[in-house]
Amino acid sequence: MTAKRILASLLTLTLLGASLHAADPITPDLKAIPSGKGWKGATGLAKLVDKDGAPAIEVKGEGVIWLDGFEFTNGTIEFDAKGKSGPPQSNFMGIVFRAVDEKTYDTVYFRPFNFRAPKPDNKSHAVQYSSHPEWPWARLRKEHTGKYEKGIEPAPEGDAWFHAKVVVAKPKVSVFVNGAAEPSLVVDELTARTGGSVGLMVTKYGIIANLKITPTP
Repeated sequence: MTAKRILASLLTLTLLGASLHAADPITPDLKAIPSGKGWKGATGLAKLVDKDGAPAIEVKGEGVIWLDGFEFTNGTIEFDAKGKSGPPQSNFMGIVFRAVDEKTYDTVYFRPFNFRAPKPDNKSHAVQYSSHPEWPWARLRKEHTGKYEKGIEPAPEGDAWFHAKVVVAKPKVSVFVNGAAEPSLVVDELTARTGGSVGLMVTKYGIIANLKITPTP
């Protein structure tokens, strides 16, 4: 066999190996959340609604909902979310990862009422990372002001659906909004946990749809 054919064969095997080891996207069944089948946490707060023919979960209250028996290390978590532009402090929604229970998890969440807030300080609180129970948002804002929460540019409309992509590549967490090339937020994780489940987080009000998880092999 010639050197050229050997090289071609090695390239084919490499591409085949990459294909075999590529992780397929996982689309959790949001319709099952209200029944609690396959999910844990505050499933009783969830109401099934519709987004363009796809199931969406509306939550009124405060709670964390995560996949039962699911393990996630690194990868991409994508979802659509919708809140309200007002009043202030009325809606918070996002995802959790590294989730162990309702008290132990990392989260990336959004404050739609701050997306286009007239005051720059409020606008800079649009997207937040926190790690519970050790590092809730209040402690992070006090001890690391401006590091774990940022504004979003261009800012989405607070009453409209927006798309979020959270890239978890421990220790880095990067958050992209509405297909932006540049992340709105980049932080280092504040937990030593490397696994845990994935789910939803809502405080007061929020709707989430089209959850998709793509693990890194």
